[in-house]
Amino acid sequence: MEAPVLPHNVSTTQHLAQDPQSRWREDIVKSTTLLATRHTSASIKLGTKLGGSSSTPVEPIKPLLELSLGDPSGSLTVPLHPVFDHAAPRNVSAMTDNTAYLHCLVHNLGNKSVSWIRRRDLHILSVGRYTYTTDERYQVINSPGSKDWILKIKYAQVRDAGMYECQVSTKPVRSYSVHLHIFEPKAEIIGSPDVHVDMGSTINLTCIITHGTQPPAYVFWYHNGRVVNSESQRRSVTIVSDTGTTTTTLLLIQDARDSDTGSYSCAPSNTAAASLTVHVLNEIDFESPKYDIYKILCMSAINERK
Repeated sequence: MEAPVLPHNVSTTQHLAQDPQSRWREDIVKSTTLLATRHTSASIKLGTKLGGSSSTPVEPIKPLLELSLGDPSGSLTVPLHPVFDHAAPRNVSAMTDNTAYLHCLVHNLGNKSVSWIRRRDLHILSVGRYTYTTDERYQVINSPGSKDWILKIKYAQVRDAGMYECQVSTKPVRSYSVHLHIFEPKAEIIGSPDVHVDMGSTINLTCIITHGTQPPAYVFWYHNGRVVNSESQRRSVTIVSDTGTTTTTLLLIQDARDSDTGSYSCAPSNTAAASLTVHVLNEIDFESPKYDIYKILCMSAINERK
């Protein structure tokens, strides 16, 4: 078996509660969704078109070329050397802790070997069907007769992102590069860490989850460690899927009360929860006798400034 050669030049909206019973909820959902969209576009820029493999079970990719059949008309000269099939995606995206699959289709391999190399550290990951790394997350999949040499990376992490090179041991070496993009989901509540609202007003909490390739299976809201009861007439939980890369969930609480004060958490299924504290402010009745001392102190401070 020939050793690999290292590169020379490395360079919907879905409601979780009952439908809104009044116009105020619809208006707030529309306006908050617009705000969330602007916030997302301004602060979250993925910059990479998602494509390629995912965490679903892998199967060999169907080749674009079929060189094994030859050309009955004789008008096409079939190459005798190994040829890469461009059906294999050059950009692959995966979520953290999911499995990433990098494909490399080779025709006319003959007695040559296929290797996978990680560009950032020039680490040889595999030669043929054998892995050459102590990281057990890496595995090569190639069924007998298949032209697809698949590099499998289990429990993908952000550090795994970057360029990978599929090499065929010809002279000179032939290579096919694949860029792996790893997306780490993140939840953020707009306005954190503290939100202040007046007694009797509407509490409007917006949580944005950036997830890259797959939306969360569910999102729960918690108040002081307890799941928010969205069936209450005062409360409404709404999930809005903006694009393929973000999900927005809204928690609306009408007629804010003292009991609504406390910690609120937005907990998606695919990442850590985001939290903030809501403070419901009471309107002060300065005519009440219990504020006499407060008024005396205020007058004293005013007199000192004169």
